[in-house]
Amino acid sequence: MDMPLTAELLDSLLTLTGRSAAVREEVRVWSMSGVERLTFTDGTTAVFKYAKKPFDSEDQALRLAHTLGVPVPEVQASAVVDGWLGMLLEDLGPAVREADDLDGAAAAVALHRTRTAAALPVLDQEGLRGLPSRALEHLGRLRKAERWQDADDVEDALDQIAQAAKARAAGTKLAPFGWVHSEFHPTSLHIGPHGWRLLDFARAFTGPGLLDLASWHGTLDTPDPLRLRTLLDTYVTEGGTPDALAARGGLPAEKWALGWHRMWAVEWFMEQSIRWINDPATDPAYLKAVRRHLTDVLHLLEV
Repeated sequence: MDMPLTAELLDSLLTLTGRSAAVREEVRVWSMSGVERLTFTDGTTAVFKYAKKPFDSEDQALRLAHTLGVPVPEVQASAVVDGWLGMLLEDLGPAVREADDLDGAAAAVALHRTRTAAALPVLDQEGLRGLPSRALEHLGRLRKAERWQDADDVEDALDQIAQAAKARAAGTKLAPFGWVHSEFHPTSLHIGPHGWRLLDFARAFTGPGLLDLASWHGTLDTPDPLRLRTLLDTYVTEGGTPDALAARGGLPAEKWALGWHRMWAVEWFMEQSIRWINDPATDPAYLKAVRRHLTDVLHLLEV
């Protein structure tokens, strides 16, 4: 990360809010974004978050969510410098506990009930169906750059999924269809002394809400349809639409959701590899993740 650029971003935000210099403390930093806690001379604090494409419209998503009643941290100011977004956010302080499945189900119900926003990108049935084809296009560009040359198995798996995608994508617009957080994990749900706030809206879109529920338990372990079914049952008990339990694409809701979430992740990893990260040194790690997820997709979507 370009340190002078983050300093320029922070200066812009401080000017916008009429604040003086602050002490900066890194919370989490990686190549495409970072989070810092700021402490001002009067003892107050704020969170400084910065990111580049494709994470550079989170301020808009957060403001939309807030306007529509979703509990999110307040955006105090935002600015863009040389393609990087910087935000000053309300500091929610330390969490009182980690979010559990009941918290996740309740937060998902609240988000999915929220009126859709025209400004968000849309992943509809055609978009879902097109994910394996988009991944194949990324693979073509990687190979043109003389990368991923030994990935015939990836191509074969994507071809199989693409052929089955029309049938398996059926039911995409069954409820819940609307706001999708897309990075819906316990770490994105802050439980404070005065309630919960949902964080990390950088990739929010309009689409099938089951993708959020499928992402809740993460992608490091083998997908567990029974565990997701329990979460879906909790979601409905907490006020979510009973349609969340309905079969779609010829599959039980839980297998459909996990399979398409993993396919969504595959396409995202491959786009990162050739477009956003575009560093051949990362290819072995990305290939490993893509192969693992594709194995899951073939099994879950019964391709």
